[in-house]
Amino acid sequence: MLQGKRTWVFPKPPVIIATGTVVGPDEGQGPLASDFDLVHPDLEMGQPTWEKSERLLLEQATDIALQHANITKDQLHFFVGGDLMNQIISNSFAARTLGAPYLGVFGACSTSMESLAVASLIVGSGAGEYVMAGTCSHNSTAEKQFRYPTEYGSQKPPTAQYTVTGAGAAVVGREGKGPIITAATIGKIMDLGIKDPFNMGAAMAPAAVDSIQGHLQDTGREPGYYDMIVTGDLASVGHPIASEMLQRNGVPMGQTKFQDCALMIYDVENQKVQAGGSGCACSAVVTYGHLLKRIQSGELRRVLIVATGSLHSPLSYQQGESIPCVAHAVAIEAQNTDNQGGAAK
Repeated sequence: MLQGKRTWVFPKPPVIIATGTVVGPDEGQGPLASDFDLVHPDLEMGQPTWEKSERLLLEQATDIALQHANITKDQLHFFVGGDLMNQIISNSFAARTLGAPYLGVFGACSTSMESLAVASLIVGSGAGEYVMAGTCSHNSTAEKQFRYPTEYGSQKPPTAQYTVTGAGAAVVGREGKGPIITAATIGKIMDLGIKDPFNMGAAMAPAAVDSIQGHLQDTGREPGYYDMIVTGDLASVGHPIASEMLQRNGVPMGQTKFQDCALMIYDVENQKVQAGGSGCACSAVVTYGHLLKRIQSGELRRVLIVATGSLHSPLSYQQGESIPCVAHAVAIEAQNTDNQGGAAK
């Protein structure tokens, strides 16, 4: 199952049986709005605190995923999830409601693919039949914890990114209809000394490049094996940096579409989102909503999702630490693409 230094290639690829995606009002006004299961018209969602609103997003996404999978909570063997909040309280509290055995993970905005990779490893190794991966974020909870409360009205530089309000959950199983997970590459910590938390795209770009290169090296695949390689949360600053680094390192994308979830979820030119999206939910809802639907429709056959995470905290930033970053890559493919066993093509 381990191929190369850090890639799991699944002899019997796990199946993404079903997903659930829930988003907030800004995401509902973006270009991918029709691909989400539920759009909330406001940020409060009838809750007394932002944190409870974020928890509700995840609870709804997990419920929708279970409904789409046509299984009950009792049939879940494990739930793997995390978020941006201290002690990952959104997932921990939602897991209390879900009632499944729980593995909490933290990868900041890379949590979507980290949780999906772990869920796939559990299913692929035979340690569980149905495993759910989930994550969430909320613009107002992230602003309050990492920056300034929204009510403060502080101005942000154009390099800053806009935290996505939403949640995504996926049910991974041994068998069933749906896209399959052929491989997952676990990222390494990359830190080029950037200390500005309002420039996360530049900080995270090297991690995305490292994981893409590591994935291609471990699997023996060329970039053209994939119809799309999609990074998570590099936005308008970090994505061009990653493209340039890959070109300089001899990994040109060629005919492969190289895109970024942070630029796909919003209309960056017309919505007030600075450089683009961020947050755990960004790559989760783009992947579990938009991209999987394109795979299921036959428009895409093979996609590599490379979710990036900035692993700083308010405390580390205040103490002058640089920003360590990580990126986890998961290969998702249609079932009819001669990919059983995940072998390199």
